[in-house]
Amino acid sequence: MNLAPALAAPHAASFAPTVSWTEMVSHRGYLVRFAQRRLRDPLLAEDAVHDVFEAVLSGRAVFAGRAALRSWLTAVLKNKIVDSVRRNAGMDSLDDGDDEGGALAVECPQPRPDQIAEQHQLLMLALKRIEALPPGLRDVMRLRVLEEQSTEEVCRELGISEDNLFVRLHRARKQLLS
Repeated sequence: MNLAPALAAPHAASFAPTVSWTEMVSHRGYLVRFAQRRLRDPLLAEDAVHDVFEAVLSGRAVFAGRAALRSWLTAVLKNKIVDSVRRNAGMDSLDDGDDEGGALAVECPQPRPDQIAEQHQLLMLALKRIEALPPGLRDVMRLRVLEEQSTEEVCRELGISEDNLFVRLHRARKQLLS
């Protein structure tokens, strides 16, 4: 006699605990706060929580009872937040700012060529000033700051104590700022 079909687990959905509206709504405040922290927009947060409730009520999201209801609702909400972010990506309006003369000002996150040239000049000036320091101060600045070696490595290479290293760094920075 073959008992395999009789021992096979029935479809999981038939054992899925049902979630009552009152149970679900009791977590609404927590879910809205969670969504607001992620989305930083109260209206989008409300929409995401509404989407969670709609998914549960329509049966698109089924609570299997393997976790606490709040944890499961939060997991569903996380997915709704991701969906919302993807849906709204690249949809920022260009009409929000004051555009004078009809031209929209869109700021590029990269520095402009003149800013790059200015940064390059400042860097060259700083490096020249470091090279002009007395040898003991120049060495600690070069090793610790420019080459980003650890305190232990610099002390070992120069044969100085940590206290002496910090004194030299302080004096070098003080001279560079004066």
